[in-house]
Amino acid sequence: MLGEWITVPVGADSARWTTRSGCRQVLLVVHNVTSATRLLDVVHLFRDDLRVQLTATCPGTSAFRSGLPELLASLGVPVLPWDQALALAPDLAISASFGGQLQDIKGKLTVLSHGVGYNKKLATPGAGSREPGAGSREPGAGSREPGAGSREPGAGRVPTFGMSPEWLLDERGEPIADALVLSHPDQLDRLAAACPEAAHTAVLGGDPCFDRILAALPRRDAFRRALGVRSGQRLLVLNSTWNPTSLFGDGGPDDVLPLLLARLPELPLDEYRVAVVLHPNVWHGHGPGQVRLWLDGAHRAGVTLVDPVADWRQALVAADAVVGDFGSVSYYAAALGTPVLLAATGASVIDDGSQVAAFVRAAPKLDPYAALGPQLEELIAKGEVPSGPAGLTTSAPGGSAALLRSLFYRTLDLPEPNGPALLDPLPLPAHQPPEVTTPVRVLTGAGADGAVEVRRFAAARYEPAGPGEAHLVVHEDTLDPGSLALADVIVRHGSADDPRLGPPPLWAGQTLSRYRSCTLAVQVTGPATCTVRHRSGAVVELTGTPDGIDPAAAASALLAADLRPGVLTVRSGGTDHRVTVTPAR
Repeated sequence: MLGEWITVPVGADSARWTTRSGCRQVLLVVHNVTSATRLLDVVHLFRDDLRVQLTATCPGTSAFRSGLPELLASLGVPVLPWDQALALAPDLAISASFGGQLQDIKGKLTVLSHGVGYNKKLATPGAGSREPGAGSREPGAGSREPGAGSREPGAGRVPTFGMSPEWLLDERGEPIADALVLSHPDQLDRLAAACPEAAHTAVLGGDPCFDRILAALPRRDAFRRALGVRSGQRLLVLNSTWNPTSLFGDGGPDDVLPLLLARLPELPLDEYRVAVVLHPNVWHGHGPGQVRLWLDGAHRAGVTLVDPVADWRQALVAADAVVGDFGSVSYYAAALGTPVLLAATGASVIDDGSQVAAFVRAAPKLDPYAALGPQLEELIAKGEVPSGPAGLTTSAPGGSAALLRSLFYRTLDLPEPNGPALLDPLPLPAHQPPEVTTPVRVLTGAGADGAVEVRRFAAARYEPAGPGEAHLVVHEDTLDPGSLALADVIVRHGSADDPRLGPPPLWAGQTLSRYRSCTLAVQVTGPATCTVRHRSGAVVELTGTPDGIDPAAAASALLAADLRPGVLTVRSGGTDHRVTVTPAR
């Protein structure tokens, strides 16, 4: 990262300008957004300590630098140009990745675990250089056999990121890091076998990322409500790491992504809520705008794109099932006991001896050419999860804060602050209910007990099979306005007192006049309420519960019931929802 050298709080003349000049200096070495998220897990271990000053720097060697300036700005600590960082001697430097001239940092260097340990094979860096040259130094970028003179033990063995001498040792054969943090003794055994020269630097420090997930488990219901999961719905998380052979990539034996996206309309809207978690390198490598364009149709069909920094762990806590790949998120899900269906195995990039490789071999696999619904039903019904992740993710569940703070302060030669070492809790995400603007095909029918059964399918190309009468629901904000002329029900969302929209009954009457084939005009006015106008002129309000059935689904039930005031029972996904019908004010 280029820029002028800063003067405060470090620099040759900083004593003239710095208010607190006696602080120990902690330098955060941030390669990209992904590594930044690992550092953000631990920076608050220095909270309330007036003896410590944080600064940050970026080596500038990662291929994924988009989004990093904004993230560093939100962190709010001074950012040093890389050449200034190398000129200083911080008391402690902390990195969450390799790459760049880490060996040239003059202070004590601690390297935190990258993802769930070190599992990906990659190309050997160029001879005599630790810069990305002929071989990329990004994990998972590809692989080739090490050339003559490789320090990797075992003939023909492909190096593994973070577990090979090429990454761990400098040109003199000395360890680059003073402390290499691992989360489990299994990783220590692998390190001792792959690079014995660095084994003495290993420190078992647990997994702060996973510890924050564990601490958030009691908030699962709140996370589900924040993500718009309603009663009777299952939250399906689609997860992909970055790499051509990942679920989102197109370099595997099959391009699974378009097949999977084409299967999503098979899932009934009121039975499944779908969220997508993508690796930050996907977002910032291709650009957030491009990713949203690629997934625009899915988003219009109610799929939520989860923030890859702030909210992915909350989505994982809230999930009922995960369709993913060989990335850390799938492994974390399995460690929580959430069933995972693998859509990409990463056979060409995963170290066969790693714990992730063992998980990939044991986990059930997605058949992208078969119906998605039955595969998910079987996955959730069995609830079987390979046992490895639960035991191998960390050897100190809930203990990483104490272990890492102790390590940091030993390095700083300072007594630890009073009180327990604590990680920040995961924040409650903003409310992200789905707003389906693609046409929805609906089946409704009255059951023997008087309940109205409703099944809705977003973006379905054909009329869904099953019992009941079919009708078409189209949102006013549909991408194709021509579909409004075919709609049996037209929907819009907005508060009843929004001055831009006007009174719901007035809008509904105008809509029915404009579209003569439409029977119901529905304005969803809140999480549990809507105003409905029938072509007959009757206007009613429907009221359910905030996490109950979608008001738009309740409105569709009126096509199989009468409009009399009272309580209407709407059945969806095996769940009965009570909806009150009252005359509109």
